[in-house]
Amino acid sequence: MAGIKISVDRLQVGNYVSLPLGWREHPFLFSSFLIKEQEQIELIRRLGLKQVVIIPDKSDKPPLPLQEAQTHTVDKEDESALAERQAAMLAEKDRRIEQLQQYRRSLQHCEKQFQQSLAQVRALMGKIQSRPLNAISDAEELVVSMTEQLLSADEMVLHLVSDGDDGNNFFFHSLNVCVLSMMLARESGMEAEQINLVGLGALFHDIGKLKIPSQILRKTEPLTMPEINLMAQHPRYGLELLSLTKNFPDEARGIVLRHHEYLDGSGYPDGLKGNQIDPLSQLVSLVNEYDNLCHVKSRVPYSALSSLYKQRRSQFNDHYLSKLVRLLGLYPPGSVVQLSDGRVGLVMSINASRLLYPSVLVYDARVPRHEAAIIDLEQVGLTIAKVIHPKRLPPAIFEYLNPRTRISYYFEHATT
Repeated sequence: MAGIKISVDRLQVGNYVSLPLGWREHPFLFSSFLIKEQEQIELIRRLGLKQVVIIPDKSDKPPLPLQEAQTHTVDKEDESALAERQAAMLAEKDRRIEQLQQYRRSLQHCEKQFQQSLAQVRALMGKIQSRPLNAISDAEELVVSMTEQLLSADEMVLHLVSDGDDGNNFFFHSLNVCVLSMMLARESGMEAEQINLVGLGALFHDIGKLKIPSQILRKTEPLTMPEINLMAQHPRYGLELLSLTKNFPDEARGIVLRHHEYLDGSGYPDGLKGNQIDPLSQLVSLVNEYDNLCHVKSRVPYSALSSLYKQRRSQFNDHYLSKLVRLLGLYPPGSVVQLSDGRVGLVMSINASRLLYPSVLVYDARVPRHEAAIIDLEQVGLTIAKVIHPKRLPPAIFEYLNPRTRISYYFEHATT
């Protein structure tokens, strides 16, 4: 979007201005913004700028004609008021910077928790055949701890977290389905015992894939019919592995067996319909499909959720589907969005109590990515205009936002 350089004296209310300064070198919350009042122009003058860039496509009005450009003088009283306003804006900006730093600390803590849980998942999956009792015990300990955290918070914040780079999607998928299933169980009003069962079944839902040849699991081209039939047996293989221990709850075993069953009978391995599928399995089946759409079929989160709700409602429990939409929001973490002021960003977090106002990492070429502003849309009075597919981003913006090819979530307690 091309800009034009003009004299500050030609600015008027309705111009969309881009300041040629670093984010910390002025009192405004953003370096680019729509001028809504004359005082903002006077504050720009106080920065000592002679020229600025305006973006005509984003402006409500053109700049003043050359013959109408005037150098404004400000009396002492107005100058004092401007100085006070500038000081107040700088103080507010410092508060926002501290808030951003606190958010980044929370995100780092959340990512640390995610990586610790991921390491536990790797370890217990490795034990399932050689030391099944130990594996189940470790899994129960992990799930119970997560349930306690979920139930101890009045409201939850769901974060997008870094996924690392070990190339093994099995562990990420297992943990992702476990986390989202437990959060959905909580959102659906389940008690601790049921949430634990959901978590345990979801964590091991794909354990049967350990008995599928790795060349089939990693195959990128379409599977042959014999390979598809073999893959469809992984729920049964999972039960076989879990039969090595007798202390795995029956309800969780049901989830392992039925996590690919759909209400319309089109699922596998038994083609069950409706109430033939227990409620806990219905819940995990939905979450598993959402995660598979994001990762196996490379759908962006918004598109994955939308397709489940609009095109496949007959296959899933409608109550759980509505709750999942509420849990993830209209714009799930990992969505690339365009804001109401035209800027582009990546949804990083959502709060269940304010679904329309997620926290968004905003692209700004003049700010290093590690210092990029992560803004709470409600606080700055912005909304999301539309979702953008990452493949449509210009290379510079794609590299800056770094949209995840594998969407991983974790939760934290909301702070007040």
